[in-house]
Amino acid sequence: MSATANRAFDISASSTVLTNPPVELLIQHCLDDGDLMADNGAVVAYTGKYTGRTPKDKFFVREPSSESKINWGPNQPMDQAQFERVRRVISDYIVGKRLYVIDAYGGADPKYRIAVRFIVERPYHALFIKQLLIRPSAEELASFVPEWTIVDMGKHSMDPAKDGTRADAVNALHLGEKLILIAGTQYAGEMKKTVFSLMNYLLPGQGVMSMHCSANIGERGDTALFFGLSGTGKTTLSASPDRRLIGDDEHGWSDQGVFNIEGGCYAKCIDLSREREPQIYEAIRRGAVLENVVLHEGHPDYTDASLTENTRAAYPLDFVTNAVSPSVGGHPENVFFLTCDALGVLPPIARLDPEQVMFYFLNGYTAKVAGTEAGVTEPSVVFSTCFGAPFMPLKPKLYAELLRDKVGRHGSRVWLVNTGWSGGPYGVGSRIPLKYTRQLLHNCFAGSLNDVPYDVDPIFGLNIPRECAGVPSELLHPKETWPDREAYAEKAAQLFAMFQANHRQYA
Repeated sequence: MSATANRAFDISASSTVLTNPPVELLIQHCLDDGDLMADNGAVVAYTGKYTGRTPKDKFFVREPSSESKINWGPNQPMDQAQFERVRRVISDYIVGKRLYVIDAYGGADPKYRIAVRFIVERPYHALFIKQLLIRPSAEELASFVPEWTIVDMGKHSMDPAKDGTRADAVNALHLGEKLILIAGTQYAGEMKKTVFSLMNYLLPGQGVMSMHCSANIGERGDTALFFGLSGTGKTTLSASPDRRLIGDDEHGWSDQGVFNIEGGCYAKCIDLSREREPQIYEAIRRGAVLENVVLHEGHPDYTDASLTENTRAAYPLDFVTNAVSPSVGGHPENVFFLTCDALGVLPPIARLDPEQVMFYFLNGYTAKVAGTEAGVTEPSVVFSTCFGAPFMPLKPKLYAELLRDKVGRHGSRVWLVNTGWSGGPYGVGSRIPLKYTRQLLHNCFAGSLNDVPYDVDPIFGLNIPRECAGVPSELLHPKETWPDREAYAEKAAQLFAMFQANHRQYA
């Protein structure tokens, strides 16, 4: 991907710079820095105050090359003078510090990839991003020229009164200088999502649909996409023993097919077990990173949410036994919109017509799940445009029109899948069992839902299959699971009215 030269961040005042150190050295430095090692060999790091992203502290600098393109409002502005203040603070902070430089690619398709240099202070951050993005070969590293630079000094808390920031954390993206400055939060997910934001800014201009989704591929070579916010099942559902993994979170869809933006996975660990999610469980080994996971005598306790619900595991794709290499696939046959419905009124699966595809994609309904953002402790209703509003710098319709074009040209079937509640809202009903969601997807892949009879839901207008092998028929229709049918109808009508009100902004 072509780019103008970026204005590099000066690190000459640091005491030591380790450039692209090997994984084993980083592991040792993590342990020397106070991180722990689990009995499965993974490094265990703790992020302190912030155990999720801080979206209110993410800003785009207003500058000539990008100002007219950014969808201001949901994306917050920062002026050049403020960016310079942040730069000075971080430049002063690194004096005498040991720093790590990691060079990596975003984008498995060489035609669309970007070269990113990370400058970090915590060895855990260096290990994390080395495993999460695409690792250049030795030959590529020898001639590596960074197009973008991301500086993450997470240990340094900003002073709002003195530094002019909103709070003690900041994530400032200067698209003109191709420089991103992060400070005040040690949550490594900020770096990964910043790369995704960059790709969401760059790819649509090349006719590539950038997507907050996971992807896998079946034995027939049939690719599937799973859109959804954190906690809706993107990672879990794409890690299937009978399909090969392309990637778990971020992808592009070009005229040639689907490609992963990353080179690793970032899986939620809460309640992780070998029985329910064997691929993820087995991938957590030496070279992987566990975030905010509590250890008991060296053993990870994945049921312990005392630090956060947002416990995480980061590991390279080649730790997954059936991952695709390179991580690319063809045009998808099936596209799934995953929603964690906290109100418990959406069906576990519904087939969408073209108009509904646009409606549900632009609405991007789900629930914010506990721990994925600072201050979120239980699910709450949220509309996140394109199932990824925090990471979409451009206007929503641009992404939606790209999706409509690609789905139409390649004949993809699109489904709405509720991985949330049934039988009542959060606190009353129960979460839809994972085994039934997997069975529904299996039937989609096999084509067995193509010809079964469908019922049209009177409130949402959704096409719901009357039957699905291996799934209780009453589960397919939400009203059948509610003890009070009138309460269901009232709650469903309430949600649909929220859908309509939110969608008016795109009319």
